[in-house]
Amino acid sequence: MNRTEFIVATAIILFVAFCLGWFASWLINRFTRVSKSEVGELDRMAQSLHEAEETRDQAITYLQKREAEITNQLSQTEAELRAAMDGLRVARQEAEEMRAYIERQQNAG
Repeated sequence: MNRTEFIVATAIILFVAFCLGWFASWLINRFTRVSKSEVGELDRMAQSLHEAEETRDQAITYLQKREAEITNQLSQTEAELRAAMDGLRVARQEAEEMRAYIERQQNAG
């Protein structure tokens, strides 16, 4: 292979390499390019996600408040139940004392 053939072969190889590189670059740009409608859609999706997160945070806050209210109400109800049970216990004790008193009075009389 003489000098001219070597230069022509090298030029052809470099041209083919250039064409392959240009084609690869074009393909990459073609597949990775984001259109304006896709950007708009991504913006809408981001906005929807943000709104959903805000709604979730509001729901969590509401549930925490509601849980606190119900816990407070349960504590009050349990306190009322204890008071009622104590009152009932005292009333039963008094009723037993009255029965015993009446039986003693009937037996004595």
